[in-house]
Amino acid sequence: MEAITARPAAPSPAHSPNQNRLLAALEPDEWTRLAEHLEPFALQLGEMLFEPGSQLMHAHFPTTAVVSLHYVTESGASAETAGVGNEGVVGISLFMGGNTTSASAVVQTAGIAYRLPRAVLASEFHRAGTLRRLLLRYTQSLISQTCQTAACYRHHTVEQQLSRWLLLTLDRNTVDDLIMTQELVANSLGVRRESITEAARHLQELGHIRYRRGHIAVLDRIGLGTRACECYRAIRQESDRLLPLRNAAAERQA
Repeated sequence: MEAITARPAAPSPAHSPNQNRLLAALEPDEWTRLAEHLEPFALQLGEMLFEPGSQLMHAHFPTTAVVSLHYVTESGASAETAGVGNEGVVGISLFMGGNTTSASAVVQTAGIAYRLPRAVLASEFHRAGTLRRLLLRYTQSLISQTCQTAACYRHHTVEQQLSRWLLLTLDRNTVDDLIMTQELVANSLGVRRESITEAARHLQELGHIRYRRGHIAVLDRIGLGTRACECYRAIRQESDRLLPLRNAAAERQA
């Protein structure tokens, strides 16, 4: 079973499925078939969407939420393999044929995601239309992100990893003040909390960020980019190459 405990979000004109780039790029006929099945859910910081081995019942298309995919070892230690925001979908195993996953999914930034029942997703995927092409290209992007992240963990410093992680998180947010704890960041990067404290302190001394309990505000994004390794640029460039940069249905209302 999925581990999610979120509740449906109240309807709001501020939220729309079109805020997700994959959903926004659908052709009108595909959108019509999916729209009535998309349900907005409010995801809370630290919430578990699913655990390893779970039978997934829904795909989640984030709009304002950001979800972190983790691999968890037998000892309970974990590290993020990829992040998913409004550029993608959580639950690729539903259309890749697995239905279960070895990863866990944890909410990294609270917000809204639209969930779609797996039967509806499978039906539309097998039509071999725009959604199928978008999902396959997104999967390629996600694999590239996972590979680049693995190399980053092996070859780059904690400060470089933190800078890369913050920049990618910002790309998936509409604000520069990120609500998160050092413990959450440490778990995502698979390092000690003390290492995150030291790296964040140095970035704050440089004037790139301001850290206070539970919040990280990015003050100088360009400066933060100079502290990040090439992994940030590689992940961003591959995502931009494979995924729609603009909404193909910008005029469409949810």
